[in-house]
Amino acid sequence: MKQRIVPIVLAVALFMENMDSTVIATSLATIARDIGTSPIALKLALTSYFVSLAIFIPISGRMADRFGAKEVFRLAIVVFMAGSIACAFAGSLHAFVFARFLQGMGGAMMTPVGRLLLVRAVPKGDLVSAMAWFTIPALIGPLVGPPIGGAIATYADWRWIFLINIPIGIAGIALSTRFLPHVERIADITFDWTGFALSGLACAGIVFGFSVVSLPALPPVFGAIMVLVGAIFAVLYVGHARRATRPVIDLAMLGIPTLRAAVIGGAVFRIGAGAVPFLFPLMLQLGFHFTPLQSGLVSAASVGGAMGMKFLARPILRRFGFRSTLLGAGVVGGMFTALIGVYRPEIFMPFLIVFLLAGGFFRSLFFTSINTLAFADVPKQKASDATALLAAFQQVAIATGVATAGAILEAGMVMQGTEVPTLGTFTTAFLIVGGISALASAPFLLLPHEAGAEVAGHRVAAAATERRVPAE
Repeated sequence: MKQRIVPIVLAVALFMENMDSTVIATSLATIARDIGTSPIALKLALTSYFVSLAIFIPISGRMADRFGAKEVFRLAIVVFMAGSIACAFAGSLHAFVFARFLQGMGGAMMTPVGRLLLVRAVPKGDLVSAMAWFTIPALIGPLVGPPIGGAIATYADWRWIFLINIPIGIAGIALSTRFLPHVERIADITFDWTGFALSGLACAGIVFGFSVVSLPALPPVFGAIMVLVGAIFAVLYVGHARRATRPVIDLAMLGIPTLRAAVIGGAVFRIGAGAVPFLFPLMLQLGFHFTPLQSGLVSAASVGGAMGMKFLARPILRRFGFRSTLLGAGVVGGMFTALIGVYRPEIFMPFLIVFLLAGGFFRSLFFTSINTLAFADVPKQKASDATALLAAFQQVAIATGVATAGAILEAGMVMQGTEVPTLGTFTTAFLIVGGISALASAPFLLLPHEAGAEVAGHRVAAAATERRVPAE
C-alpha cells in the first residue's frame, strides 16, 4: 500500500509544477501582449525558471539530509506558492522573470526531494510501480493545464493561472504532513558552498547565454559571452569536484554505468522533449491561428498516451528490460516529435491526435524508465547525491531545449524577414528537436541486456546473469 499512498501524495507537488508550466506555455501570447513584450522574448521567463532549478537542485539532497526530507518538501511548496503570487502581480518582463526564478527555487526542492523520499521509502523491487504511481497524478497537470490555461487566457485574466496554485499547494502541505513517512536526518552533513557557487554560475551562464542569443532586445555577442563564462565556471567546477571530499554534484557517481547512461541519455532526450511544450502551443496559435483554448485542448491529447503508458511500464520493462525499452522509446518518441512539425491545418485532425498520443506514450515510457534505471545500482545512502546529479542535468537539458527552440524560431524569422515564425520554421524546429530526441538512445547501446534486471523484474536477463555466475 505504501508504494501507492506515498507517491500519490508526493505527486501533488509534481502536479502543481507540471500544470503551472503547461498553463504558461498555452498562454504565452496573451501574457506577452499584456505586459508589453513578444512571445519569443517571454521565453526568457521560462528559461529563468529552469535556470533556478538547475542552480538550486544540486543542494536539495544535502538540505533534505540535514534538515529532514519531509520538512524541506513542505517548505519548498511554500516557496513555490510565494513565486506564484509574485507571477500573478507581475507587470513587466523583468518582474515576471524574477517571479518565475522564485518559483524555480521552490520547484528545485519539491520534485527532487519528493523523488528522494520515494526512493528511500520503497523497496527496489517495487520502484517501477512506485515511480508510475508517482507520475500518474502528476500527468493530470499537463492534461488539465492547457485547457484551463487556454480558457483563462481567452475568457478571464491570465493572472488567475498562477493563483490557482495556492489551494493546490495548501492541499499538498496538509497531505504531506498527514501521510509522508519520517526519514531520519543524516548526521555530519557538510555543504559544499564553493561547489554550489561554481555549479550555479556555470548553469546560469550557459542556459541564459543560449537563451539571450535569440532575444531581439540584446546583441547575440552578449549571449555568446555568457555561454563562454558559464563554460569556464563548469571547467572550474570539474576541477573542484575532483578535490572536494563531498562535492555538491558528485561527478564520480557517473562511474556507475546505469546512472551514467540515464543521466546522459535523459539529458539528450530532454533537450528535444523540453522544446515541445514551448513550440507546439505557439505553432497552433501563430501558425494555425487557434485560440489559446483550442490550442490547450489539442495539446492535452499527448497526456492521454502518457497516462496509458504508466499502466504498461512494469510489464514492458519486465518483458524487454531497460536496454531494449529505452532504445526503442528514444527512437520512436523522437520520430513522433518530428511528425508534429509536418502536420498542416488542412490535414485530417485525427492524424495529429494520433501523433500526440503515440508521442506522449513513448516519451513517458522513456522518462519513467530512466528515472528508475538511474537508481538501480545506487546504494540508498548515496540516493541524495544521485538525485541531485540526475535532476541538475535534467533541468539544464530542458532549459537548453527551450533556448534551442527559441533560437531556431528567431533564426527563421530573421532569414525570412517576418515578425512571427512561419509554419515552415516550426517544421524545421520540430524536425531538429525530434532528431535530438532520437539520438538519446545511443548511450544505452553500451549497457548489457541485464542492466537493472532486479528493478525491472526482467526474468530473461536475470536468468542469464545467474547462469554466468559460477557455482560456489
